Amino acid sequence: MLERDRAALSVLYIGGTGTISASCVRLSVESGMHVAVLNRGNNAKQRELPEGVESLVGDVTDDASLTAALEGRTFDAIVNFLSYDADDAERAVRLIGPHTRQYVYISSASVYGKPVLQTPVTESTPTHNRFLSYARAKLRAERVLQDAYAEQGFPMTIVRPSHTYDDANPPLPGDWTVVDRIARGEEIPVHGDGTSLWTLTHAEDFAVGLVGLLGNPRAIGETFHITGDDVHTWDQIYTVIADALGVPAKLVHVPSELYPVVAPDWFWSDLLVGDLAHSAVFDNTKIKRFVPSFGQRLTFHRAVRRMLEWREAHPGQTAADPTTDAVLSRIVAAYHAGRAAFAEHAPATVDA
Repeated sequence: MLERDRAALSVLYIGGTGTISASCVRLSVESGMHVAVLNRGNNAKQRELPEGVESLVGDVTDDASLTAALEGRTFDAIVNFLSYDADDAERAVRLIGPHTRQYVYISSASVYGKPVLQTPVTESTPTHNRFLSYARAKLRAERVLQDAYAEQGFPMTIVRPSHTYDDANPPLPGDWTVVDRIARGEEIPVHGDGTSLWTLTHAEDFAVGLVGLLGNPRAIGETFHITGDDVHTWDQIYTVIADALGVPAKLVHVPSELYPVVAPDWFWSDLLVGDLAHSAVFDNTKIKRFVPSFGQRLTFHRAVRRMLEWREAHPGQTAADPTTDAVLSRIVAAYHAGRAAFAEHAPATVDA
């Protein structure tokens, strides 16, 4: 099983045009693989596929649509970037399994227990996340696949990315709006005291690990996180961007628990409490053992230069979002209001 040369492999990406998957598709093509991408084909914002990639149209959440798209096809590997919960995993076992020799499920490093009690995180670190529903859904999907592997020999491989970005998607709560605020000299809310450690991985580096697992029979039944070794404090992350822009970073340290109170409907609020507020440093020994070529080529301070060049070349796609900007302003205002209220009611200092 899967003993042919990797360059001759056929791989289907479900998704294939997102922040992480687009880099994986490109590297697969560059490696000489036969690459197909399956998605609904109706997203005006999806990225253009590289030349030679076969495009399949289908809805992975609809049994009939998925069955029709895969009819008569078999792939050496199918990589699913669009699976989130146990129902999706069960559908993959039933409907995708007969069409592939290796099913790669893209999970998330957010499944590791928070707060992390011992670093660095390895694949054997306990998995649970009582704070983040997204992580719990991913973990339920993992368990369905693990059971299918144990009971049926379902050829699954689980991959857990951490905070992965590319030139078009800065790794910040608020995306390009935050970069715009930094450039304008506005205050930027930073969760906690800004000193928690966070790992950033460029999608091009992630792709080396992911593509290197395709077609490897030893990866069947295994779980990997694929992250960089590039670790910064959150203060450093924002400051690196400000330095590249040539402006000072005006950082305001906001308790993580305040975010869902002030902005309960903001996508990032739950993530800040359940994931980003905790230090995350990873041991990548396992992926390096399976994929010796894996390593970090793009450190964040180098990648920032590329992101800012992309921003300059795509002003229409990197402008501040007014809604997000208003949320960030509201969080900053709540912080200052809290400080003022505390100062007003704090007991006067008494000299000894």
